[in-house]
Formats: sequence, structure tokens, C-alpha cells
Amino acid sequence: MALTVDNFIKLANFYNSTAKVMSAICVNKGGIAMENYVGRFFAADVLEFVVEYGQRLLKSEKEIDANVVSVIERFQAQFEHVRNLTTPSQKPIYEMTLEEFEKVMNI
Repeated sequence: MALTVDNFIKLANFYNSTAKVMSAICVNKGGIAMENYVGRFFAADVLEFVVEYGQRLLKSEKEIDANVVSVIERFQAQFEHVRNLTTPSQKPIYEMTLEEFEKVMNI
């Protein structure tokens, strides 16, 4: 995926749509809190991806509109609140300690 503002906007729209659907599901399930909805982990992963894409876009040598920069900053601030919900990145097996490997393999 080429780093473009258009692609960032598509990703941001996908995240916003996901948040709307999650909200509707929570209401439909009897008004459960978003913090208790199991889909919050997926949403946190999507937000992490959007933020990372935005950071890479900022680091690119392209000139970016100030409005897009402010959206990236808002997503970054929002991500700080859900950082602990993201799926952890897994180390390759050859970099794991024996203890880490046993935990991954459920030994």
C-alpha cells in the first residue's frame, strides 16, 4: 500500500465506521459499556494501524495538509487511551527465550 493521504483517509473512515457499528452493537445488546464489548480489542488494533500509517505518512517527504496532520494527532491522542488493549506483537521463535517459547506453545 503506497503511503498516500487518500489511503490514510480510507483507513480513518474505516476506523470511524467500525466505532459507529460497535456503538450500535453495544446499544442493541442492552446498552453495555464500550469498555466491556469484546470488539474493543479489534478496534484498538485498527486504531494502532491507523496511527502507525499516519506516523509513516508524516515521516514521508510529502507535504501534508494541516487538517490531515491534526486528524493524525487526534488519532494518536485517542490511541494513548487504548494502547493496552492492542494485540501484542509476537517475537519470532528464534528470538524467544525458552520460557517465552513454552508460554506460546502452552507447554
